Amino acid sequence: MNQAAPPFWVALPFAGLLLSIALGPLLARRLWHVHYGWAAAAWAGLALALMLATEGAGATRTALAATMFEDYLPFILMLFALYATAGGVVVSDFDRATPRLNTLLLALGTVASGLIGATGASMILIRPLLQANAKRHYKAHVVIFFIFLVANIGGVLTPLGNPPLFFGFLSGVDFFWPLRTLWPHLLLTAVLVLGIFYLIDRYFTQRELKLHGGATGNGEMPYLAIRGLPNLALILAAVCIILLSAVWHPGIAFDVFGAKLELQNILRDGALAIIGLVSLAITPEADRAANHFSWEPLEEVAKLFAAIFVTIIPVMQMLAANSHGPFASVIALLQHADGRPNNAAYFWASGLLSSFLDNGPTYLVFFTAAGGHAATLMGPLTKTLEAISVGSVFMGALTYIGNAPNFIIYALARRGRVDMPGFFGYILWSVAILVPVFILVTAIFFR
Repeated sequence: MNQAAPPFWVALPFAGLLLSIALGPLLARRLWHVHYGWAAAAWAGLALALMLATEGAGATRTALAATMFEDYLPFILMLFALYATAGGVVVSDFDRATPRLNTLLLALGTVASGLIGATGASMILIRPLLQANAKRHYKAHVVIFFIFLVANIGGVLTPLGNPPLFFGFLSGVDFFWPLRTLWPHLLLTAVLVLGIFYLIDRYFTQRELKLHGGATGNGEMPYLAIRGLPNLALILAAVCIILLSAVWHPGIAFDVFGAKLELQNILRDGALAIIGLVSLAITPEADRAANHFSWEPLEEVAKLFAAIFVTIIPVMQMLAANSHGPFASVIALLQHADGRPNNAAYFWASGLLSSFLDNGPTYLVFFTAAGGHAATLMGPLTKTLEAISVGSVFMGALTYIGNAPNFIIYALARRGRVDMPGFFGYILWSVAILVPVFILVTAIFFR
């Protein structure tokens, strides 16, 4: 059922927050990194004030409670558990990375993302990648491609730690449907992006040798010394808990200010918090010091995404209003004149909106627009479900805020003294590299 959309100007705080994230580090870098929390709080406060003025106290309280308890809290607890445990795994004995070694690491990370989810693979592998490239002069592109492949594209095979596919699973999509159906999309995209990366990394390596001289390593996979194996067990436990919460439904729920908190989700979130605390208790300080572990990147993500989750509430209401809201022109493109689904439109619409909005709820909106029946979408309309799934997952790589791991990787890389591009600079990279690949994906799979 369609619902009335709020006035468009209620979404202005979301636009302001995005511009602050984009322009703050560019125009006032030092001031932004000190006061970004206050800026985020100001935009969130303005959004709440506008919602109170237009929707009333009751509706605003319900929407805020649902967003924070059902979406934000599980999101941040999952990040906390994976960030804490991955920060206790030390991978050492890496030589100076070469194009072959970097490409192999990215390929392994893409495979890992398909097995344990994009969030888990990103938290585990970003530090070894940064370490392998610590002696490189040009390395921002390595992190950018890590975001492309490990934090986004590779996660298309599993609902674990991947909000769009996880929401699809909760809506009745078979757990192994992505693995059975979407591997050709992943294979084509990953091979193309890895090939482009190898050529770019080879160019920067040659340029580095000419400008700075020095050896670049032998290009072979080095012997890896791994410490912190108990944390790997804790990561596996976190993955199993997330999976269990998705398949166990006792039918018990609690109402908290209008938010529906189901028992399995409460237990999942509590268990993830415990896993993070256990990791902090059992990990030697020397191991965390070896990883240059700091809470600052997680703190930055927690503050900014809290504001994003608040300011995005009216935007998601506008999107959910379908043909009665500001996104009516987008919804109208989803069908051909004869009523058949326009799968290319589903791919690009779900993808482009997911690159700026929360990709989980955005996936659900298009899932519902396509009929919302999992059996039908896995059967006669499987191409439509493919388009929604691939678009929502792949195009999360187009911006820093398209997927939660993107921003935490960005923060970790900055702390590791990588000169990462700003918000718009990153978009230039993603558009130049990924959009041509996505056009090819459209031509092959969704015409």
